Amino acid sequence: MKFTKDVRVKFALVALCYLLWVIWIRNYWLLIGLPIIYDIYISQKVNWTFWKKREGKNNIVIEWLDALIFAVVAVSFINIFFFQNYKIPTGSMEKSLLKGDHLFVSKLSYGPRIPNTPIAFPFAQNVMPLTQKMNSFVEWLYWPYKRLAGFGDVKRNDVVVFNFPAGDTVVIQRSAESYQSILQYYAEQLTAQDLFGKRPIQGKKYYYARARQYVWANNDIVYRPVDKRDNYIKRCVAIPGDSIQIINTQVYINGKPQAPIEFLQFKYLIKTDGSRLNPKSLERAGIPAEDCAPTEYEDIFKCPMTTLNVDALKTFSNVKSVVKDIRQSGQYASYIFPHDPGIPWNEDNFGPLVIPKKGVTVQLSMENIAIYERIIDIYEENDFLVKEGKIYIDGKEATSYTFKMNYYFMMGDNRHDSADSRFWGFVPEDHVVGSPVFIWLSLDKTSGFFNSIRWERMFMGVK
Repeated sequence: MKFTKDVRVKFALVALCYLLWVIWIRNYWLLIGLPIIYDIYISQKVNWTFWKKREGKNNIVIEWLDALIFAVVAVSFINIFFFQNYKIPTGSMEKSLLKGDHLFVSKLSYGPRIPNTPIAFPFAQNVMPLTQKMNSFVEWLYWPYKRLAGFGDVKRNDVVVFNFPAGDTVVIQRSAESYQSILQYYAEQLTAQDLFGKRPIQGKKYYYARARQYVWANNDIVYRPVDKRDNYIKRCVAIPGDSIQIINTQVYINGKPQAPIEFLQFKYLIKTDGSRLNPKSLERAGIPAEDCAPTEYEDIFKCPMTTLNVDALKTFSNVKSVVKDIRQSGQYASYIFPHDPGIPWNEDNFGPLVIPKKGVTVQLSMENIAIYERIIDIYEENDFLVKEGKIYIDGKEATSYTFKMNYYFMMGDNRHDSADSRFWGFVPEDHVVGSPVFIWLSLDKTSGFFNSIRWERMFMGVK
């Protein structure tokens, strides 16, 4: 034990760990830290912990301050480079992951990112605690995207935590909605008003410009860099270069049905003999009674269910039929990516669509530019313009584009209650945070205080 107390041994161990870290992040300017470590352990010319005395006993306040500073630095370092906690906020992954699950998310699975905003308030994602719009980070120091070596790449069917791609511009008063969806809503309202008033219909740009003017005039708008956008969790269904198509809710990857997912869930229409569904019977079948909603018809209810739930429900004596609630092919949904009437997709019938891959060149036209506009303009930071039926990138007319990054297509397992890539498009590689490994805590807020912990989910692996 005396060996480990030798300051030279401590210096050697700390210096070795620091050197390996510098090699890992590939920033050799940080080697300047080695003389500082030498001074801390050997020469001791500078008191680097200036808040406490080197010699003698410090008072209890200073001791607690020293412990707090160490804890904040250590936990921040671990969160950036190794793992972090993530709490499931919504039901988009039900029943694979439940609302209230706390996940151990590994940054090493795909390699940690160097922060875009290195100066930030600890443990705050994007706003200061107890505030709604005060940034928790400084904007004047910004580092470009850089990912360190990890254990592998994102694979099909991986559950992935990532920064919300459409969360770059945020309307504070409606932060749960994407900025683009808010603009789209108001643009459609303005269009409907002109139709109702029998006024001439203007172009899409006109209504979006008016919608943007209204939103900016009546709300607080903020911009967030990639690493400070809200965290989302979904399942990766398609990787770069894959072709995805959804036919009547069935996902096909490269022409083949997606591998089965144990707790995949859809909404079903349940027709009864006129009687109501018994809440206790529903609970025994694994269907939360509060999830089943009545429809305009007294004998028809709508419930989100897995295949096992459906099989159990069909045994109910008062259930006459159980049919998946499917939006038919060709029914255009304006809220579905790429939000273009010329591409009439919806959440249940979508594609085919090829996922962009780094280095691959795609031909551009007015028929497909809606698919790639956000990639070119926002994610890969080009000067993008469409004028008089022609596409301009960085001031030059363009008929093709070569992708600078890889992209992914993410979907929630609760397919009819998940805002995912079907709604806002691709997830760029620089938005990927990590992979959840296991559930370390699960809390059900609908239960009483003493029954809120779901003990059966503790330390359950994520798959």
